[in-house]
Amino acid sequence: MTPLSSLQARVHRFWQRRSLWHWPLLPLSALVYWYTERKRRRYQHANLNKPSSKTPVIVVGNLIVGGAGKTPVTLALLHQLRAHGYTPGVISRGYGANIGAAPHASAHSKAASYLGDEPALIAQTTHTPVVVHPQRVLALQSMNAHFPEVDVVVSDDGLQHRQLARNVEIIVQDQRGLGNGWVLPAGPLRESPKVLAQADLVITQGVGPNSLTTASHFSEVRMYLWPIRFYSLHQPDYSVQADEALTHWKDSKLAAAAAIGQPQRFFEMLRQFGFSLTQQLALPDHYDYATPPFGAVHADYIFITAKDAVKCRDLNDPRLWVVEAESVFSTPDWYQAVLSKLPPPTP
Repeated sequence: MTPLSSLQARVHRFWQRRSLWHWPLLPLSALVYWYTERKRRRYQHANLNKPSSKTPVIVVGNLIVGGAGKTPVTLALLHQLRAHGYTPGVISRGYGANIGAAPHASAHSKAASYLGDEPALIAQTTHTPVVVHPQRVLALQSMNAHFPEVDVVVSDDGLQHRQLARNVEIIVQDQRGLGNGWVLPAGPLRESPKVLAQADLVITQGVGPNSLTTASHFSEVRMYLWPIRFYSLHQPDYSVQADEALTHWKDSKLAAAAAIGQPQRFFEMLRQFGFSLTQQLALPDHYDYATPPFGAVHADYIFITAKDAVKCRDLNDPRLWVVEAESVFSTPDWYQAVLSKLPPPTP
């Protein structure tokens, strides 16, 4: 674990409880709460009185700071939208990409340096039109201009970007729930927890099959990620199916690395799958891999996430294998809560 990722882990643990150490931060949290509530109500009222986008917008976001599993939900949602006749597009902030005044748009796979790691993953795995810009309204306008065939737009993140009018809100949370229930900086919440009750759908991501039966605050749908395939980063055609993986690597020394919001969730998934990991390398979220971090990893194979894979393709390390995982939902027709709020797809 790097010093930065170790600090991030300590901060998240601090936010899971309430203590006297939090008290000095409460006045700042009260100010953040007031500001975010005022902003939310102002734009909520404004959006009721202005024309909606020519394409409906679905926002997938989270209340809590740090990765809660938005992108896997976005990928699963894109699959269902296509299966039901829609032509979806995705807008996102494009974290890590060098974006100027104009949004970056792509109808095909692009590098993480152009789109950001998560949008690049979405573009490469789904071949969905993607537009990125910190101002989501500009990204939406660019989507409408460049991809007129798109009849529904999914905003990967952007729950707090209230300037963006939306038809559907999906909030994704994980096992941390609401933490200690306070907004930043005394707690992990970006805005009031009352927003949960106003969402169209709340999805809680756990780890492993047992998480589907775990009760969650405000959540009617639970999910987890589970490996379905492993493939060599530098030889993608060389792959191992999930049902063969434990036998295939039974005599190998295995490690795992992840530069995601909650890397321990990735490691725990691999452990529950049945792997014994000799090393776990937790890197800061959105780590750019400009400096290869694997020199100190002593293993025959290193498992990485699909999100990290889009930034590691130029690394000359044949030990890197990508874990391809699928989302498993407690409610098979979870997406109906979204489809019911959308107009029919464009013929």
